[in-house]
Amino acid sequence: MTLNDLLEKTVATQIHGDGSVEITSLTCDSRAVSPGTLFFALRGSKVDGHRFIAQAVAAGAAAVVLEDETAAPTTIPWIKVPDGRAAMGPLAARFQGEPTASRPLIGITGTNGKTTTTYLIEAILAAAGIPAAVLGTISYRFGKTTIEASHTTPESTELQAAFAQLAHAGAGAFVMEVSSHALEQKRVDGCQFDVGIFSNLTRDHLDYHGTMESYRDAKGRFFSELLASSPEKPRRRAVINRDDPAGAEMARRSAAPVITFGMAEEWDVHPKNVVSTVTGIRATLVTPAGEFDIASRLLGRFNLSNILAAVAAGVALELPLAALQEGIEQHQTVPGRMERVANGAGVTCLVDYAHTGDALENVLATVGEIATGKIITVFGCGGDRDNGKRPIMGSIAATMSDLAIVTSDNPRTEEPGTILAQIRAGIEPLAIREYGLSELSDGFAEKGFVLVENRREAIGLAIALARPADIVLLAGKGHEDYQIIGTEKHHFDDREEAAAFFTKKVIPCSQPTK
Repeated sequence: MTLNDLLEKTVATQIHGDGSVEITSLTCDSRAVSPGTLFFALRGSKVDGHRFIAQAVAAGAAAVVLEDETAAPTTIPWIKVPDGRAAMGPLAARFQGEPTASRPLIGITGTNGKTTTTYLIEAILAAAGIPAAVLGTISYRFGKTTIEASHTTPESTELQAAFAQLAHAGAGAFVMEVSSHALEQKRVDGCQFDVGIFSNLTRDHLDYHGTMESYRDAKGRFFSELLASSPEKPRRRAVINRDDPAGAEMARRSAAPVITFGMAEEWDVHPKNVVSTVTGIRATLVTPAGEFDIASRLLGRFNLSNILAAVAAGVALELPLAALQEGIEQHQTVPGRMERVANGAGVTCLVDYAHTGDALENVLATVGEIATGKIITVFGCGGDRDNGKRPIMGSIAATMSDLAIVTSDNPRTEEPGTILAQIRAGIEPLAIREYGLSELSDGFAEKGFVLVENRREAIGLAIALARPADIVLLAGKGHEDYQIIGTEKHHFDDREEAAAFFTKKVIPCSQPTK
């Protein structure tokens, strides 16, 4: 389309130059510019895109959107806007034909539970006869179409292109995770949501947001700004977890009517007659549209909360109760979320993405509910990320496990030993036993912890120590099939490592590596 066509009906200001130029692509990355590209010069926290306008022009850019007209090119058209990111999302959506205007779009934001909830909603929509695409941490996918996930929520140009591709593949609805980074950086501006879900708010990403208040405000923008009614989507709804302390604030900020969910009877969607075992959850779910029974293979209270969120979203979309029930019961598992590793040792081995204190506490609380033997937890904390959560996670793991094995996650450019020492600082006040590796050759009887820097060794140790009826929890990496050491990414999958060690069932003796 032409630049004039692209800017029609937008708040974009005057075009300086020829508006009839043809636009063939959009990007904010000067390295991705090709002839016909509309280049967005964005100001970032570290890099100012205005510095790369000349490079974009040299690569064939057809026009530039900018904030600082002193950097304006002299040979191609340009448009000045007050906020480049705020302009990029809606223009990317228009360029792709507004793929979310004519299909239901359900977004979920929160610290934990997003991925599982998107999978549950996908199953509910399928049961209602609506084939849905899912965009999240693991991938952006629909049927046989899979787009690798570069971020939980990509840049708006990539996101809108993904919507268009998935719609072309046959998706009748979209279910997506909405990260706090994406909300603050306006990557989802231009998305036309039908339902916005708030799961919870706990400590995470403070290396980026700085404070919990800033983190909360980033999430809150989803409800205060992006759920306002529009001609295309006049009937929008917010689905809010009122068990979470931040839920009341999110509900207060919401520009759309609110449907609440939680464990208490006062909320719109809540459970009763709950039975939770090692095989799953059974309960009766109460909704404004009626009650129904469910039997799910998911484990624990936090997954029951995810189920409630998905059901509340179905209620917001006015789907039949039969579809809500069928979707919950047909859903099996989510990669790396309380995912079982099959074995013949009688051990329950679970791999979970829990990488925050709250997530780890929720998972271990669930494990504690169903455990009949000992709980052995392997976990670490990522490098170059919020180091304030490290002692918190150490305390939680050691308190709620019989043996906590502290190891590397993705150390990145930090020294792994430094990360482990910061985790250890949260365990020391508990006055529990610190084991040496050699002391565990014959097993353990006393509650304690051990530091094993090499993650492969740590997993092998946990499995070697586990006895029938014990539970081994491998926390932190979940679906990830890599480990980042320094600046290099190496193949590493907790599920593969565990499966291999179950065939050996011996304590590993290789030398630790970083």
